[in-house]
Amino acid sequence: MDTYQKRYAKIERITKESDIKIELDLGDPGIGLLCETGIPFFDHMLSQVGKHSGMGFIIKASGDIEVDTHHSVEDVGIALGQAFLQALGDKVGLNRFSSALVPLDEALAEVIVDISGRGYLVYNVIIENPLPLGTPGFEPQLAEEFLRAFATNAHLTLHVNLRYGRNTHHVLEAIFKALGRSLKDAVKVQGAEIPSTKGML
Repeated sequence: MDTYQKRYAKIERITKESDIKIELDLGDPGIGLLCETGIPFFDHMLSQVGKHSGMGFIIKASGDIEVDTHHSVEDVGIALGQAFLQALGDKVGLNRFSSALVPLDEALAEVIVDISGRGYLVYNVIIENPLPLGTPGFEPQLAEEFLRAFATNAHLTLHVNLRYGRNTHHVLEAIFKALGRSLKDAVKVQGAEIPSTKGML
């Protein structure tokens, strides 16, 4: 029970543009997976992260999607990053580094994670002729905004590389699945020390 408490977080973020509530557990002791943002394609992508990371999370968001879906997507990234950072606790024994290479039909995406204590995103993804997905529309460029918000607030370094791919849906889903797989390995506890020569992350 103590381990679960150390790997658990609950975040609420309210602005004039969105209302975000997130509950997250890195080990998923009964939380399950629920994503309700009002943006169906985004919910589908978030579910991929949860499924392939082994984390449990409940994400409920409402926002001014009648204006644009950007605010809700970015704010979910901010709140999820804050919850992830809180759930990591003291970071003792973390695996810290991880990478995943995930295919989806013709697309192949790579995500590399370093729980470094410093938020940074490298996003090498170019999609030809991208179109919004779902209704209300999730513009493909919002994936980068979400990942930047998540990485910055989780204090981790993310490198996202699209090796190749043409179908926008396949490209984005491969990226989110690869993010989940890399996070799963990065958060594993395998030792009893902070994995840094500085003595802190």
